[in-house]
Amino acid sequence: MPLFHLLLIAIIQGITEFLPVSSSGHLVLLPQLTGLKDQGQAIDVAVHVGTLAAVVTYFLSDVKRAALGITHLARAEKTAEANLAMCLIIATIPVILAGLVLKLTGLDDAMRSMAVIGWTMLIFGIVLYWADQKGPATRPAGSWTIKHAWTLGLWQAVALIPGTSRSGACITGARLLGYDREGAARIAMLMSIPTIIASGTLVGLEVAADADLQTAKDGAIAAVFAFLSALLALSLMMRLLRSVSFTPYVIYRVLLGIILLAVAYT
Repeated sequence: MPLFHLLLIAIIQGITEFLPVSSSGHLVLLPQLTGLKDQGQAIDVAVHVGTLAAVVTYFLSDVKRAALGITHLARAEKTAEANLAMCLIIATIPVILAGLVLKLTGLDDAMRSMAVIGWTMLIFGIVLYWADQKGPATRPAGSWTIKHAWTLGLWQAVALIPGTSRSGACITGARLLGYDREGAARIAMLMSIPTIIASGTLVGLEVAADADLQTAKDGAIAAVFAFLSALLALSLMMRLLRSVSFTPYVIYRVLLGIILLAVAYT
């Protein structure tokens, strides 16, 4: 695979994975808009490994707390760490079940169209703006509850529709539940960890049998650049949220959605 193509995929995935603009939507659009060959599932897995490493690195202290919480759950201890671990487990269940349904029915491939992505970019961008402007901002991430984990898990499952944005949907749901901007983003980012692990494992098992040395090399390059671009995008977003709303991302989503719909229906 040409180095430029690998870098392009890695940078797009890295930048858009944690911003509320839909990484899957951008990766689907890349071959449709540029004529480049579809990168295939092996590269998809590689760039997701890179973004997984980025979010784990950035939120390492929270990851350690969640890991400790799993041991607390095993001993039936009621601690803040156990609550975090349980919330992450519960929030991941809906997206796993919904993902399996889409995979078995073939609907996941049917939804990978420019029109679908255009509509989801537009609609969920507007919903994000409404939630960000109207939602209260009284809850920090540390007040995450089991009930809210179920709710955000459902929002995350909706984001399986290309163009919706997993992080955008989770942030929208969290803002409507009263979490402040930084807390909503933190919860959304932490929710991505078990979700990426689950989806990456599923797809990874499918492509492992066909992998060769060149594919492994391409994947390693893509993973490294995805890690670097994701870490940079994540760091900038979390800093900006202390003083800036989600409106710039909304504007981008709405404009891109309108352009895609114009192209799709002409």
